[in-house]
Amino acid sequence: MGKLLDESVIEMEIYTTILETIGNTPLVRLNSVVSDLPCTVLAKVEFFNPGGSVKDRIGPAIIEDAERSGKLKPGGTIVESTSGNTGVGLAIAAALKGYRCIFVMPDKMSQEKILLLRAFGARVVVTPTAVEPDDPRSYYSVANKLVEETPNAILANQYHNPVNPQAHVESTGPEIWQQTKGRITHFVAGMGTGGTITGTGRYLKSKNPHVKIVGVDPVGSILYELHRSGRYTKAEGYKVEGIGEDFLPSTTDLSVVDHIVQVNDKESFLMTRRLVREEGIFGGGSCGSAVAGAVKYAHDQKLGKDDVMVVILPDSGSRYLSKVFDDEWLRENGFLEQTWVDFRAADIQAVKSEGDIITAKPTDLMTDVVALMKQYNVSQLPVLDENGRLLGVVSEIDLLNHILLTNHASHAPDETIEAIIETNVPVVRPSAPLETLVGIFAKHNAVIIATDEQVQGILTKIDILDFLSTQVR
Repeated sequence: MGKLLDESVIEMEIYTTILETIGNTPLVRLNSVVSDLPCTVLAKVEFFNPGGSVKDRIGPAIIEDAERSGKLKPGGTIVESTSGNTGVGLAIAAALKGYRCIFVMPDKMSQEKILLLRAFGARVVVTPTAVEPDDPRSYYSVANKLVEETPNAILANQYHNPVNPQAHVESTGPEIWQQTKGRITHFVAGMGTGGTITGTGRYLKSKNPHVKIVGVDPVGSILYELHRSGRYTKAEGYKVEGIGEDFLPSTTDLSVVDHIVQVNDKESFLMTRRLVREEGIFGGGSCGSAVAGAVKYAHDQKLGKDDVMVVILPDSGSRYLSKVFDDEWLRENGFLEQTWVDFRAADIQAVKSEGDIITAKPTDLMTDVVALMKQYNVSQLPVLDENGRLLGVVSEIDLLNHILLTNHASHAPDETIEAIIETNVPVVRPSAPLETLVGIFAKHNAVIIATDEQVQGILTKIDILDFLSTQVR
C-alpha cells in the first residue's frame, strides 16, 4: 500500500462561497458577426457569473453596503424593481445571508426570469409595462409601496444607489483593463440603470482619458435623445429586455458617455440569434443590442485595425427561450419571415452555382478583371492569394471609381487590382441562415461564403431574390 499524503500538503483550490466566483469573466474575440470590420471586437461574456449576468456584480455589494449602514438588519427583506437579472444577483447573496426577497417586474419580461427568481425563494410581483414611472401601477411605485408595507424591509434601489456604478469601478473596469493590457480603445455597453457603463467608463477613463465610452439604447427609450440634445422625450414601447429607460436614473452619468447608438428590436434579436449560431455565444436579447450597436458605431466612425473594442454581453440566452429563440414568437411580432427559418447560405449558393466559382488574384490586370466580370455577368469577384485564401473582393463600382476619380494619365496598361481590393467584406459559413444574410445585406451588397478562409461562394442581393422567387408556390 502506498504512503498516504499528509492532507496539509495538498492545497485544494476551492471557493468559500458562490459569491467568490463572481467576476473575472472571459473576453472572447468575435469573428463571424464582425467579419467586415478591421478592428478587434472582444465580448466580455457576463453569463459566466454564477447567477448568469453582469448584475451579479452589484447584488452582494448593495446588500453589504446596506448592512454596514445599519439599514438592513438580520431577518430583513430586500425589495427591488428589476427586469430580472438584478433580482438574481440580490437573491444569490440573500440566500447565503438569510434575507427574504420581493421583486417587482414589468409584464413584458420573460417567464423564464420569473421562474428563476422564484427558484431562489423570492416573491415576484408583476406590474404593467405601459405606464409612466410615477404611475402607482409602475414597477418603481409598487416596489416603494411594498417597502413601506413590509416590516424591516429596504429598497435595493439599483436606479439611484451609487453602489451600483461603484461595483463596476472596482471590478468590471479593472478586469477589462488588465485583460486587454491597457490596449482597449472603445468600450460598448447597453444602458439601463447606467451602472455598468458609468462605473466601467469612469475606471477606463481614469487609466486612459482617450478611451471612448459608447452606450447602446433601444429605439423607444429616452436616453439617446437626452444625451444628444438634452431634451426629454416620451418613451415608447420596445421588446428587448434589461436596457432602455423612460427616465434618467441617477446611477447614469451621461458625462462619462461619449456616444450613444440606437438599435431597434429587430436588429437586436437577429444579432442575438447570429451570436449563438455563428459564434456559439448563447446570449440574451440585450447582448444582440450591444453587438449590433457596436457594429454600427465601428462602421460610422471607421474604426481601424489598431482599435480594440470591448462589448459587454450582459446575460444568457437561457432566459429568453420563449421569446428571442422562439421562431413563432418572432414571427408573431414581425421580426422573422416564414421563409427565413428554413434555408442556409449553402442552399442559395447551390441553386446559383454553375461550375467553378469565378475569382481574381491581386496581380490580375484591371482590364482582365473588367473583361472577366463582363464575360460572366457579375459585379464583384472574390480575390484570393496564391494559396486560395480570401483577401477581399473587387467590385465594378470600385473599378469605376478608381478609373474616374484618379488622374487618367496615371493609369498604365499593366495596372493591377491590388490597390482597390476591399478587405472589409462580410464572410459567413455555409451554415449561415437566411435571416443572417438578410441582416448583412442591410449594409452590404455582397457576402462571401467561406470555411477556414477557403472561398465556397459569393452571394448578392439579387441571388437572394432569385432564390426566394423559386420557393414561391
